[in-house]
Amino acid sequence: MSLHGNDSITLTGSRSGSFTLTAVNWPGKAFHTRAFEGDCVRVTPHLADPASTYSVDSYQSGTQSLAAATSVVAGVGDVCGSSCNQTASVVKNMSPQALILAGDNAYESGSASDYKNGYDPNYGQFKSIVHPAPGNHEYKTSNASGYFDYFGGAAGERGKGYYSFDVGDWHFVALNSNITRTASSAQVTWLKNDLAASTKPCTAAYWHHPRFSKGDHGDDTSVTPFFEALYNAKADLVVVGHDHNYQRFAPSKPNGTRDDANGVRELLIGTGGRGFYDYDKSSAGTQEAGNASTFGVAKLTLTATDYRHDFVPVAGRTYTDTVSGKCHKASSAPGFSVAVSPSSVSVPPGATASATVDVGATGGFTGATALSISGLPSGVTGSFSPASVTAPGSSKLTLTASASASGSATATITGTSGGVSKTATLAVSTSSGGFSDDFESDKGWQTATSDTATTGKWERGDPEETKEADGSIKQLGTTTSGVTCLVTGRLAGASDGANDVDGGVTTMTSPQFSVPVNGKLTFSYTYAHGNNASTSDYFRVRVLDGSSSVQAFERLGTASTKLAGAWQTATADLAQFAGHTVKLVVESADLGDPSLWESAVDDVSVTG
Repeated sequence: MSLHGNDSITLTGSRSGSFTLTAVNWPGKAFHTRAFEGDCVRVTPHLADPASTYSVDSYQSGTQSLAAATSVVAGVGDVCGSSCNQTASVVKNMSPQALILAGDNAYESGSASDYKNGYDPNYGQFKSIVHPAPGNHEYKTSNASGYFDYFGGAAGERGKGYYSFDVGDWHFVALNSNITRTASSAQVTWLKNDLAASTKPCTAAYWHHPRFSKGDHGDDTSVTPFFEALYNAKADLVVVGHDHNYQRFAPSKPNGTRDDANGVRELLIGTGGRGFYDYDKSSAGTQEAGNASTFGVAKLTLTATDYRHDFVPVAGRTYTDTVSGKCHKASSAPGFSVAVSPSSVSVPPGATASATVDVGATGGFTGATALSISGLPSGVTGSFSPASVTAPGSSKLTLTASASASGSATATITGTSGGVSKTATLAVSTSSGGFSDDFESDKGWQTATSDTATTGKWERGDPEETKEADGSIKQLGTTTSGVTCLVTGRLAGASDGANDVDGGVTTMTSPQFSVPVNGKLTFSYTYAHGNNASTSDYFRVRVLDGSSSVQAFERLGTASTKLAGAWQTATADLAQFAGHTVKLVVESADLGDPSLWESAVDDVSVTG
């Protein structure tokens, strides 16, 4: 996403949970993983700046809480050397979501030749998941040009080499310990701002030169500003290289003082495939484990609350090491949340309406939560069944309007357990509701950006008649009232199939409205197809009620049959949606083998 100004995007679970992404926290970054309870997640953009954009490229669902879900990241430094073929096999067997490199990736000088002949035959297979950092050997080639040429954009901005990304609920920061890194440097200033902007509960950083080491190179105080910024931001892990051995340090302050509560743990993984260094230095840090004779890779198993680090040796070697830790900013205290669906209802005078209130639980919360509602319009009362919910659970909210009820208001639903209260809001109107559209003016129907149809998309307009060669009418050149309707590609084109629906689904969604008591949908429609249609082709009308979608009407294609267009009238019972704020969705689809398919809609009405 790319958000500007005060623009934001809010994600809301249909059962519980809500999170808002802002331009402050997400400048041009990808948002990867956060779980919301329920069977649907609503994405609500609030975009005023034309430059603000977002997209969703994937989602997952399951019964496992995010805190129990894991991501695997492999980490290693001082790589190709002569033995990186051995550690490449270790990485491959891990099947990691990401691979971080702590520098000195291609010996002897990080040249284009070193990367082509040494690194690429072994580690090139990980190019789609690799996130590198440069080492001092990369800079034996002027400006590390071999490094930046090989990795391209994956290495960050050329000449800088520092950047950040997220894996699951972990924020990773790649830093460059070969360029200026003083407390006032551009790199450290960027680091502080990046850490402040991150909303992830867990943080790891990596670079080449170790702050703490008992190996040949020893402690490097020049990277203390990195460590200080990370410590102050409550980061959790640092991965480094440079000394060709394995060392695990206790969580510490930047000066090396052990700090189990808030310290940052350094893992020195200089075991990627270059000859070993002994331990011959003292260190300000507390080394908890180490080995100077085993090639291997760090396997980081990460959750939203903690981590496990395993040193995994190459085949034929037996040394291993394991340590676990909790993320400093992870929320592990029991808690609950309150959500309501739908987010708005209409309850006409003398009638009732309902909504579902969900009480979610986090951190093992199982307490009873009492529910109440306030701020309702005049003459409207609310009751819950049950009035107290043991989380996680739900309650039915029934709103009752007197004969004299009037007005609209945003009511507050409050859940209280012990001394803690959580709230959700519900827009309540006493309007009698209803909707009508003859399509002679634009009332705000919108096409879907996710449409897959390549031609014949829904539009409001004056339809032109189309016929097959035998005279069978497909698109009617008439409407049921006025001169315009909703139609799939209104122009006739050069042939009967020039502007029909092709290649997928086209969708049109109405503005939202309140369904009256005993609501009934009435509309005129026509659909037509050639003898190449199938039951995969359809015309449908759905009701979008908050996060749920209910099919109200459908017509399918018939194989080996020509169907001529003709205006017809249809009705659908909407009583189940009484008092709900909904939208109508009309769809037309040419799926399976390509076929001739036309649809149109006119004179839509929802009455009580």
